Amino acid sequence: MSTPYPFTAIVGQDDLRLGLLLNAVSPAVGGVLVRGEKGTAKSTAVRALAALMPEVAVVSGCRFSCDPVVPDPACPDGPHEAAAGVSRPARTVELPVGASEDRLVGALDIERALSEGVKAFEPGLLADAHRGILYVDEVNLLHDHLVDLLLDAAAMGASYVEREGVSVRHAARFLLVGTMNPEEGELRPQLLDRFGLTVEVAASRDTDQRVEVVRRRLAYDDDPAGFAGRWAQEEEALRERIAAARVLLPRVVLGDAVLRQIAATCAAFEVDGMRADIVMARTATALAAWAGRDEVTAEDVRQAALLALPHRRRRNPFDAPGLDEDKLDDTLRDAAGDEAGNGDDGDDGDEPDPDGPGGGGGGVPPQDSGPDTPERGGDAGPEQGGDAPGPGRPSPSGGEQQPVRASEPFRTKMLSVPGLGEGAAGRRSRARTEHGRTTGARRPEGTLTKLHLAATVQAAAPHQRARGRSGRGLVVRRDDLRQATREGREGNLVLFVVDASGSMAARQRMSAVKGAVMSLLLDAYQRRDKVGLVTFRGKEAEVVLPPTSSVDAAAARLESLPTGGRTPLAAGLLRAHDVLRVERLRDPSRRPLLVVVTDGRATGGPDPVALAARAGRLHAAEGTASVVVDCESGIVRLGLAAQLARDLGGTAVTLDELRADSIAGLVKDVQAAGRAA
Repeated sequence: MSTPYPFTAIVGQDDLRLGLLLNAVSPAVGGVLVRGEKGTAKSTAVRALAALMPEVAVVSGCRFSCDPVVPDPACPDGPHEAAAGVSRPARTVELPVGASEDRLVGALDIERALSEGVKAFEPGLLADAHRGILYVDEVNLLHDHLVDLLLDAAAMGASYVEREGVSVRHAARFLLVGTMNPEEGELRPQLLDRFGLTVEVAASRDTDQRVEVVRRRLAYDDDPAGFAGRWAQEEEALRERIAAARVLLPRVVLGDAVLRQIAATCAAFEVDGMRADIVMARTATALAAWAGRDEVTAEDVRQAALLALPHRRRRNPFDAPGLDEDKLDDTLRDAAGDEAGNGDDGDDGDEPDPDGPGGGGGGVPPQDSGPDTPERGGDAGPEQGGDAPGPGRPSPSGGEQQPVRASEPFRTKMLSVPGLGEGAAGRRSRARTEHGRTTGARRPEGTLTKLHLAATVQAAAPHQRARGRSGRGLVVRRDDLRQATREGREGNLVLFVVDASGSMAARQRMSAVKGAVMSLLLDAYQRRDKVGLVTFRGKEAEVVLPPTSSVDAAAARLESLPTGGRTPLAAGLLRAHDVLRVERLRDPSRRPLLVVVTDGRATGGPDPVALAARAGRLHAAEGTASVVVDCESGIVRLGLAAQLARDLGGTAVTLDELRADSIAGLVKDVQAAGRAA
């Protein structure tokens, strides 16, 4: 086995190392999610941690790493007698992004289970990781159902495999570490909450530190064993400190005053549920044990909050992560003062502190100001601000203007791609998937994963006499097995083509338009779509954001989008066509949904309206599902967006009809792609 990079040789990254070490001291903390740009030693640190973990004693020959002192009574390889086992190093098991459900949780031999009644179970990665480390690189790219299985097992300490009435359960307690690059998309807030801690990592901007990183890495690559030997003393000292902290951990006292600070902090930052309080308590206890103390202090609580709360405050992809440390300090100070006041015979005659928890002390970070504040643009519309030129407003000449703030996002109606796809799992359009409602059966192609019991019995029944069936058993052979076909939902590529020309800004509509696109971006995030952004104005179209899973990146680009100039609608549609052509080559199974946000006007160049119509028909000829969001307003309407929708073979909806609670109309499924399918 290759020599791992020494943990103590990692330069900087203090939060990353601390988060990992606290989980090594107390696995009950619940794992750690490491967020950061590529090339920041995330994977190196995780793999190096395994070498510091104490060896584990296991029952000899047990595939599920049972503890020989207290063996699992439900172990599939059991029952085991309590006895002296064998010791082995703690494992680091890596879950690849493309892993299947069977690879993660294990698989049952369905044929033997039906014909022989034998629970022939092949353990998966969860069993391999028991009493060790389970490392998931790029956890944000895993399919949702795999993440759900993974986090459920981490929370319960056990894995359950059930197939057509045959079930297996085994212990699965491990230190869960996930790494991700936020540019490639975020985890859902519900899944973020299941990680105990989170740390943000970034490459150092200090020249000396960067030089030292390169120097150490080159030395390790030249002679891994020799480099590790030079750090052996530091590694052994750290290993002993982890072991000592584990011994001290059960004796650490978590006083009532500290518990009050934890509760006040979670309440002040308005985190959902009680998991944050529990994780903070466990983290603060581990911090005290790591420091060699038998009592938790206020500083432990503060450090625990910085590790356990930032990702729990993120409610949608447009929220910035992090905590307001001034507010945190004020909350801890006020909670400590309240506890001291409660000890004075119940006399708390002081007037309430307006800067207490939930008050103005420290304030809420500027990025968290509500959507109705002036900074967010509110419900800015034609009635607000008149026609005077200013930031985000067109000048009389129609030239380029400063970016306009988006209005408040809203819940949009469902936009979907007709037909039945086979793309990545998501929540938008119908697709053939491994999870969902059963719609039929077929012969398995490769490994059987989802048995259709009725179809299997039906296939085996006519052959029972020829197979010499005796008694009441059913003789089932491999040729009889039938795979269940299921229908679920897939995520799509939603490509936005946004008109940023002067005709959009002249009527004070860009704030509402950006608000609508932000709403659609939020919808795309919730439905697991990839998104891309093309804008057109002046003389050309621009790919502002190539297709990506990072919806918040699209939102940031949209916020900074300037407006003004002519309306090269044809150029925008043709640029979108080029983007979709490339994406079809990269990911043929992910179906696109083209969302054109415009008033339908086309100016600039010879015969711009006809050019736009031909560009629209080009998309229709390829069966691209499309929706035109009609931004035209006023009493007199030309209906140009509706004509564009007909050229695209799609449908048009107004800004009002886009709202889920609108009664003005319903968004219909696009017909063009349905006819093509």
